[in-house]
Amino acid sequence: MLKKKHWITALKILVSVALVYFVFQKISPEDVVESLKKSNFFYLLLAFSLFILSKIASSIRLNLYFGNIGIHLTEKSNLQLYWLGMFFNLFLPGGIGGDAYKGFLLNKKFEAPGKSIASALIVDRLSGMLLLYILAAVIALLIDNQTLITYRILIALSIPVAIVGFYFFNKHLFKSTIQVFWPAFFYATLVQLLQLVSVWFIMKALGVTTNMLPYLLIFLVSSVVAVLPLTIGGIGARELTFLYGAKLFMLDESVSVGISVLFFLITAIVSLFGLVYLIKPPKLETNHPL
Repeated sequence: MLKKKHWITALKILVSVALVYFVFQKISPEDVVESLKKSNFFYLLLAFSLFILSKIASSIRLNLYFGNIGIHLTEKSNLQLYWLGMFFNLFLPGGIGGDAYKGFLLNKKFEAPGKSIASALIVDRLSGMLLLYILAAVIALLIDNQTLITYRILIALSIPVAIVGFYFFNKHLFKSTIQVFWPAFFYATLVQLLQLVSVWFIMKALGVTTNMLPYLLIFLVSSVVAVLPLTIGGIGARELTFLYGAKLFMLDESVSVGISVLFFLITAIVSLFGLVYLIKPPKLETNHPL
């Protein structure tokens, strides 16, 4: 008899397939494929490299939270664990999640309280979401769109409110993480900026020369949507966001979905590196006496 988690995984796969099918009912798959065929390999290589750098920065941010709760991993060990988590999240969705598996290994190795590990992992995710919102708000302020212009003051005010709100959220609910709030905020900013530039190079690869900011805004919104636990690795949800984002800003829908597809392929290839650490688990070396 199938367990509950298997039913949930099956449902996520079904939703992903349904969304992808829906997207390609709205646009021609041949147009998307044609856009991908014409893509510039050099720019894709730059996008790929920057995405890897963003993941390295993301692992450093997570290690700040780990160090703050007494888990002093070397950056090398933490990066290996991070990559393993990426592989689990994208390629083994039917089993234990990447964050849960990381928490299991850390608890086993360092005997740290599960609550503290969970707090570090949760705040790490939330800090990334915060920066997605901040950068989306900044880009929205720069776009000449009547709807966005109408709410420009509210959008501008929401940025400091979001930062202050997240700070006090950490201070009162996740006290163990507050000491590294600003260093983690810096790395969260670096992560999202690197991914934005990565997407910019994807657009260059596809020959996009105008309306760069709306595409970047759509990407940031799609990144938030992709985090929602409704699909497998955000497949379908991200493409749907790019499709309707293109309609909203009157952009080329095939190119917009093509950006999404290329970003997912880069994510999948980079995540596949984690297979190495599934075969040969990381030793989780520490730079601090146990």
